[in-house]
Amino acid sequence: MLSPVRVRFAPSPTGFLHLGGLRTALFNYLLARKTGGKFVLRIEDTDQTRLVPGAVDNLVSALAWAGVRPDEGPSQGGDYGPYVQASSEAADVLLKGEAYHCFCTPEQLAQQRLEASRTGRPTAYDRRCTRLAEREVAERLRQGVSSVIRFRVPAGRTQVEDVLHGSLSFDNATQEDPVLLKSDGMPTYHLASVVDDHAMRISHVLRGEEWLPSTPKHAMLYRSLGWQPPQFVHLPLLYNTDRTKLSKRFQHANVSYYQESGYLPEAVVNFVALMGWSPKTTEEVFSMQQLVDQFSLEGLNKAGAVVSHEKLDWLNKQHLMQKCSHEGDIAPVVAQLRQALRTSGLPST
Repeated sequence: MLSPVRVRFAPSPTGFLHLGGLRTALFNYLLARKTGGKFVLRIEDTDQTRLVPGAVDNLVSALAWAGVRPDEGPSQGGDYGPYVQASSEAADVLLKGEAYHCFCTPEQLAQQRLEASRTGRPTAYDRRCTRLAEREVAERLRQGVSSVIRFRVPAGRTQVEDVLHGSLSFDNATQEDPVLLKSDGMPTYHLASVVDDHAMRISHVLRGEEWLPSTPKHAMLYRSLGWQPPQFVHLPLLYNTDRTKLSKRFQHANVSYYQESGYLPEAVVNFVALMGWSPKTTEEVFSMQQLVDQFSLEGLNKAGAVVSHEKLDWLNKQHLMQKCSHEGDIAPVVAQLRQALRTSGLPST
């Protein structure tokens, strides 16, 4: 059995909580509860231009509705606050070695990519700012010329160990020098996630598979800063029944859709848990405590999971029947049950 873990759910408040986010939060929560560890909520508000008003409140309320309650976070507090984006101090450390100032404007970068595409060259940033003399860099900074800080990807290959996918090797030549600090001084996700995970002593990073291509960059940053990386676990993608990727823009991808449609939170949690994880039994109907008892990283699946609303309706019916049979006096839950009946398929009388 694993030692007590420290895991985190670190959503960006650029939209409302969706099914994929709820699943990520749930798996982190289950692992923390199973091992007697801590589940941390951290808001990654590094992209100030895309913040959605009310998104943080939606994230917090949707998690509470689902019963996925953090041990530490902006509301709960803890020893590693304030549980928002990281500072930029690590970039200053990296500037002494692998990081550099890049003064190219967005227009210049677009032109570089266009020219490279026309001539058949790689369209990744060509590192032209690394050829600037130190005195020229200093003079531009003195003049207040806008710049970002990039990380110089080393030559060779980067090895990443993933609990679900095993040992993965990435050719560094395919990795563009990532921006660590934007021109407004805000850290990007690449830097913020690494610094925060280290500072908060996160032992396992469970996140969506879409972050797998970025993981070599994060592994390089850990190595350059002399830090031990956490254990990575990249969860499979979610798909519609026609095998197209589930888009966050679809109404039925948002947790609020299921809240407003009257689904029981127990059913939605049960439904989400079975997307990418398999129990050791043939049972399919689980309470939260039963999920905690049975959850393990070994039960995770590599294959993408299909979001089947027929399965959710069936689970909703099972949980609804359990709720009715377990309540001696159902009067306190009548209102909730009436709403849930609309989606359960059971008769309402």
